Amino acid sequence: MSIAIRQATRADMPLIASLIRALAEYEGLSHAVRMEDGKLERHLFGERRHAEVLIGECHGAPRGFALFFHNFSTFEGRPGLWLEDLFVMPEWRRSGLGRALLSEVARIAVERGCGRLEWSVLDWNMMAINFYRSLGARALTDWTTMRLDADALARLGAETAVSGA
Repeated sequence: MSIAIRQATRADMPLIASLIRALAEYEGLSHAVRMEDGKLERHLFGERRHAEVLIGECHGAPRGFALFFHNFSTFEGRPGLWLEDLFVMPEWRRSGLGRALLSEVARIAVERGCGRLEWSVLDWNMMAINFYRSLGARALTDWTTMRLDADALARLGAETAVSGA
């Protein structure tokens, strides 16, 4: 099996967008995708890059991706990486591509002096959970992910503007 991992470039934007949509479809979340390709391109390849993408190829053709960005741990006192998405097209799973993508993200984290590599996984995705455990990852059962989406985020942000905080 010929596997290659490379940094995505601006020319990969149509591929990245299609892989994100394929991931959403796999997770049953296509209805939740509000991504606009132009905005995504600015966030990935613009003046201020908010995330990075690796493309995983098998036999010279793209078959998956990993999207990650820096976070920071005050307890560690150093940066970490957050893996937002790791996706391998279903017909290419168990090919070693997912492991190669995750291994490259881990290598980047070590190279950059990161103290952690973290991600979330849907609780029904036992194939992914078992895969991550086989790599030495552990589930953090004592943490709950919280989220402010568009309307709640805008309301809370407006409170700050009004109060002058």
